[in-house]
Amino acid sequence: MDTRFRCSRQLALLVLMTLLAACSGKTTVESDLGIKGAPDWVNEGTNILKTKNGRLFHGVGSAPPLGDFSLQTSTADNRARAEVARILSSYMEIVSRDYIASGKADESGFTESSVSRQIDNITKINLTGARIIGHWRDKKTGTVYAIAELDMNQVKKTLESVEAMNAGLRRYLDSEGGKIFDRIATKKED
Repeated sequence: MDTRFRCSRQLALLVLMTLLAACSGKTTVESDLGIKGAPDWVNEGTNILKTKNGRLFHGVGSAPPLGDFSLQTSTADNRARAEVARILSSYMEIVSRDYIASGKADESGFTESSVSRQIDNITKINLTGARIIGHWRDKKTGTVYAIAELDMNQVKKTLESVEAMNAGLRRYLDSEGGKIFDRIATKKED
């Protein structure tokens, strides 16, 4: 085994261990907003959740009063979708790093350099499945909050049609993606 390959593999393992350590604890977002009367999702913020309804990516965005309620709502919606993109990207990075560390990536030609390109493409494609599921307006400040949701089943369904995705990563995501999601998700009973 050549030294560069061994160093690259050791670096990938180190990155994986760091990510796992960061994600090993409960990922509940403790609210420091404390907005009285706000829905739980406003105070909890962006989350990766495992509920009785499935594995969900929730992104929360907000917008201050902008003089145009439609523009304000649209801004909050876009920020919520951006939050979904951020956490989906983080999730896909963990999946990709786990895949590289598993040694299976070598067989399919998946390399460190292709990780970010794959993640960017996957995130952009999957955002089409993110939907706004709620709004809330703080009567005191006029701030509008929006929550966007993306279901893990929708992510997998979308990935089935992505031709540019590495086949080995696709198989790994299909077989291990749920386990990885569960490891980092907040458990919630709805």
